[in-house]
Amino acid sequence: MSIAPGDSLPDIALTAPDGSPVRPSDFAGKKLVLFFYPKDDTPGCTTENLDFSALSGDFAAAGTALLGVSKDPPKKHLKFIEKHGLTAPLASDPEEGGLSDALGFWTEKSMYGRSYMGMVRSTVLVGADGKVAQVWSPVKVKGHAAEVLEATKAL
Repeated sequence: MSIAPGDSLPDIALTAPDGSPVRPSDFAGKKLVLFFYPKDDTPGCTTENLDFSALSGDFAAAGTALLGVSKDPPKKHLKFIEKHGLTAPLASDPEEGGLSDALGFWTEKSMYGRSYMGMVRSTVLVGADGKVAQVWSPVKVKGHAAEVLEATKAL
């Protein structure tokens, strides 16, 4: 499956760094930005998380919740958050058949002739009505968080 504007987001549980479940439906009535990234503490993913964290107050002022998602375990997220002082909340999507799988962002990739499963850096903007408003996939990190913020303000 791939997700498109106008679709409803599947309400598949993710895991917060403290181990508690977090679902898209927890943000009902608010705009939500879900940004999917490959791996904690890698250069591009660190930059992306820092960019969204730097703008987290602006997203909140626009009535928009943020949630960064990767397959990394909750304990790794905690270390990543502490190391970089991240303010954008993170969640783990470790289960096969999880949200990133359902949206088509966890997919087969190849590098140097080797195939492996990996996350396609992607972002989904969900309106307060629970419908997908916009999808960016794949994402280039530079300037992306600011572009998403402008889209949330226009929604």
